[in-house]
Amino acid sequence: MNKQFFNISAFFFFYFSIIGVWVIFLPKMLHNIHYTPEQIGIIFSIPPLMRFLTPFFFLKLFSLTQRVLHITLIMMLLCIPFLYLTIHDFRLFALANIFFGVSFGLVLPYMETYSLTVLAKERYGRARLFGSIGFTIVALVLAQIFSNDIGLHFIAFNVIFTAIFAYIISQDERHFSNNKEKKTSQFSLSSHLPLWVSIFLMQVGFGAFYSFFTIYETEHGISLQTVSFLWSFGVFCEIVLFYYQAHIIKFNLLNIIKFSIFITAFRWVILYLFPESLWLAYFSQSLHAFSFALYHTATLSYLYELYHDKKLASQFYYGFGFGLGGFVGSLVAGYFYGPYLFLSSALITILAFFILFVKRSAIMSLQNDTRAKHEKPMG
Repeated sequence: MNKQFFNISAFFFFYFSIIGVWVIFLPKMLHNIHYTPEQIGIIFSIPPLMRFLTPFFFLKLFSLTQRVLHITLIMMLLCIPFLYLTIHDFRLFALANIFFGVSFGLVLPYMETYSLTVLAKERYGRARLFGSIGFTIVALVLAQIFSNDIGLHFIAFNVIFTAIFAYIISQDERHFSNNKEKKTSQFSLSSHLPLWVSIFLMQVGFGAFYSFFTIYETEHGISLQTVSFLWSFGVFCEIVLFYYQAHIIKFNLLNIIKFSIFITAFRWVILYLFPESLWLAYFSQSLHAFSFALYHTATLSYLYELYHDKKLASQFYYGFGFGLGGFVGSLVAGYFYGPYLFLSSALITILAFFILFVKRSAIMSLQNDTRAKHEKPMG
């Protein structure tokens, strides 16, 4: 078990180190080589869109097998020279991002499913926190030695080790097989539609934070260096809760999800009402422990209880949430940017909260009524 824990933790460390380089430093890298803001926006919209679209292919056409995982890892490694060769050409780099988005969108659900199966939800958080540690270390180290070439080297280094540990994990034959999985039931989004809509809206609400938090706070008199401390403090609180959440995650998962969403809406209200208060900004960042760490583990665990095909459930969680939700969230945040930015986020998030109270029976009744109308004989 210790060896499994180490391999899983190492995978998360290197995987989210890549995300750290991508999210924090790639915009600056592209700006340095004269990409326009519109081009940068297009580049960053491609991976979440690929993350959203990919699960639909596996819903109808393919199965999430060990062989597909190994092909995905090869695709990840091929992205390394492709990124080096294409970064100075917008169109080719956009193409490289399509492959990047598909491969990175595929590999994480495999590892998340394996982690929750092998470690169980009580120990999963302690392995997952190493992803937050990797993200933070990249942010602190690369900021001191940043250049475009070094940024690409960081991506290449972490991609290689991500692929290595994912391959090592995939050798556990008890959980990975080259044969197609036999599905005991058809995978259905509509059977739990309120949950899926809530997942989508939760990430739409996060769009303002991921896209504009730094600009929003600096425009209200908080220095850029202090804002960087706020980001780090949020990740630190996330790490702490990942470590200790085993005691919380034993309770009713749906209630934990509702609680996390409600706390997140409260977090955005604080930023809306008190944008110039440094202490309240730190307090709002402390709530990232609940709105990301606790919500993430509770939602994945709940989906694994609802669906037999756990890898596909994980695929759609990332696709609908961080994929489509992240994409729409950035667009919505750009439209509402100004004094009401985080008020709009709070309203969207509270909608994600209330929609979870819609009963599954009401959804099924509506579907049955619609089906009956279509099946009613003519004339």
